Amino acid sequence: MHTGGSISTEPRINDRIHVNEVRLVGPNGEQVGIVRIEDALRLAREADLDLVEVAPQARPPVCKLMDYGKYKYETAQKARDSRRNQTNTVIKEMKLRPKIDEHDYETKKGHVVRFLRGGDKVKITIMFRGREQSRPELGFNLLKKLADDVSEDGFVESSPKQDGRNMLMVLAPTRKKTEARAEQAAERDRRAAARAADAEAEKQEQATSREAAKSAAPTKKRRGPADNLDPDIDL
Repeated sequence: MHTGGSISTEPRINDRIHVNEVRLVGPNGEQVGIVRIEDALRLAREADLDLVEVAPQARPPVCKLMDYGKYKYETAQKARDSRRNQTNTVIKEMKLRPKIDEHDYETKKGHVVRFLRGGDKVKITIMFRGREQSRPELGFNLLKKLADDVSEDGFVESSPKQDGRNMLMVLAPTRKKTEARAEQAAERDRRAAARAADAEAEKQEQATSREAAKSAAPTKKRRGPADNLDPDIDL
């Protein structure tokens, strides 16, 4: 028989269930009803399964017939898969001035789009200096413009708020990082295939050009014995 720990870490199973009766659930989730603990253990033995306490706080406790070893393995496997697929959220930061010129704005907007398409969040910081601090609407309007310009790739997760002399806003990507990475990998593969195809086409073109040049070259006439005679000599 299996042995388990306390209720808080592992459910009681088989001979660790110390009650007179339980509400029994079958291996496929079917409701058997309230039965004596002896009968529940007998059913578990006959089915070569474990009797596992799944709701100890209930009155009477709820127990289920299951293969506990298989259940623990599958649970651990799911936990490993979940950790493997979990991605750490990275927050990039982009700083702007309230009166940023158009060229710098377009450059920094491009960086924000690249971060969002890569699946990262972006914290936008508007830095106020001197008299600019009395014009918070400049920062708010700039943040709103940026959010509108990148709306295809991200959305406002944290609305603009004043933080001392700065104004902050957080943009979140519309796609998950795993999706963004998969798309980036597919794009890299597509570019590599395109470069390979271009190289092959260029190779074929060069081979065709060489064949054409070879065919167009004049055929050199073979010299015979008469070609060596002086034309002024009478035979």
